[in-house]
Amino acid sequence: MPVQPSLPLVVANWKMNLSQAESVLLARALRRTYVADKMVTRLELVLCPSFPALAGVATALKGSGIKLGAQDVFWKTAGPYTGEVSPEVLKELGVTYVLVGHSERRQYLGETDAMVQQKVLAALAAGLTPVLCVGETYSERTSGRREIVIAQEVRTGLSGASLAAGQRVVIAYEPVWVIGSGQAVPPSEAQQASRVVRETLLELLPASELSNTAVLYGGSVDPSNITSYVQESKLQGVLVGGASLEAKRFISLLKRFI
Repeated sequence: MPVQPSLPLVVANWKMNLSQAESVLLARALRRTYVADKMVTRLELVLCPSFPALAGVATALKGSGIKLGAQDVFWKTAGPYTGEVSPEVLKELGVTYVLVGHSERRQYLGETDAMVQQKVLAALAAGLTPVLCVGETYSERTSGRREIVIAQEVRTGLSGASLAAGQRVVIAYEPVWVIGSGQAVPPSEAQQASRVVRETLLELLPASELSNTAVLYGGSVDPSNITSYVQESKLQGVLVGGASLEAKRFISLLKRFI
């Protein structure tokens, strides 16, 4: 049965920031507003703390409607893979969403398209929703390869993927060169990238599964520019980094939806 998501999706990536205690305090503050303002009827919110904070944040979010996400996943369920975390362990902690292929992992940890594809398949096999991150570097952009890179990362990342009944896959377009810079791309460019993603998805998934996908924009999203991205018809939400680390600022962003 198609998921047909109707609510905007906001995914907060806290990266390697905040202690366990700070993560729980932030989760509690967001929970209070999310519940009090009945945001659950207006948007779907996913928080992705660091691995050590997952259990504490899961407890803080219980019964709120806010979803728990992880920042990465390994492609094996168990084995001699030092430092990695399996999809089954993430599920046990209450995780339902997982970021896959973020540019920082590609850049700093040498994550390849082939590794990303294995992680997407593992996440789907475990019943998790992968948030596949794609986007071009500055040199790829200036050389006119932006659309080629986006399409290739989507095509490789989802190669061999199929969605079971009720499953969903999310694609987050994050131009690498704007992440953490405070400079976001114009909404029209984000919409164009979304079009490229959608056209590529047509090649990969049966028509019956396309309604189970969502396309987000990420890259220096903040309270001052969020509305312009939310209003873009081809985007279903946003992936937020730095602007999600402080309760007041992030709540200001979320309230643009209500």
